[in-house]
Amino acid sequence: MLKTKATIFLCSMLFTVQLHAQSLLKEVEDSMPKKEKVSGAFKSTRVIYAHSTEMLHKGNLDFRIMHRFGYINSGINQLYGLDNATMRISFDYGITDNTTVGFGRSTFMKELDIFLKQRIIQQSTGENAIPVSIVIAAGATLWTQEVFTETKPGFSDRSSRYIQLIVGRKFSSIFSFQLSPILLHSNNAANIGGSQNVFAMGGGARLKITKRMAITMDYHYPFGILDSVTFAPLGIGIDIETGGHVFQLQFSNATGMNERAYITQTTGNFFRGDIRFGFNLSRIFKLGNHKK
Repeated sequence: MLKTKATIFLCSMLFTVQLHAQSLLKEVEDSMPKKEKVSGAFKSTRVIYAHSTEMLHKGNLDFRIMHRFGYINSGINQLYGLDNATMRISFDYGITDNTTVGFGRSTFMKELDIFLKQRIIQQSTGENAIPVSIVIAAGATLWTQEVFTETKPGFSDRSSRYIQLIVGRKFSSIFSFQLSPILLHSNNAANIGGSQNVFAMGGGARLKITKRMAITMDYHYPFGILDSVTFAPLGIGIDIETGGHVFQLQFSNATGMNERAYITQTTGNFFRGDIRFGFNLSRIFKLGNHKK
């Protein structure tokens, strides 16, 4: 009888200890930071002219106007560049939260462009945190500007394509940075070393200065022999959030606003005053039904 009571007492003690241990484990798990995805490294899917790590949400349509005026140093006769302008109009759509497609048309060389952008990894905090976001973008361009030479370029001569890896991190609510190497193939040999293949290393940064305003920087260095009229594209801008709009004011030496154009056909030297004022205007439209 005594042995039976001891066994029952021991079992009840073990059961009590187990419940207490489970309670302690739950308290520890609840106190640990939950895994959360990090977004808003950049407030737009473009830093200035290059892709950022940001993606459109599923069902969102981004109507974007990118505008560049002439060189500020052209003087008063050209109203400091405002008499001349190039622009790109585009429509980007979020197929899923991790997949975006886009189509654009530029006045520079009357060029058409398409792209597909896929997020592979998203930065996160908490348990098993991921330190960076990784995105792959791939696209193609086709310039349609009329040529008056005797030999007319064909479809292949007018086309180019690229693939780009974008690795970025939001270090804090104030500062974000990304690296974006890109490989560009142009069937009509580019200015850089006369090569059809050009590799460039890109970088972008965002520094938040107020609740709705941030300073941005965008730069790509194309490896190869730059000729006397080709320079690396550099852009410095200010992002302004206004409700459903993101308004980007910037200063850049680039004329073109797609990958082929700004990497291989930037003909202004930023540090000698060949700077163009411009802006990007982005308006997001939510299409379809969205679950909260």
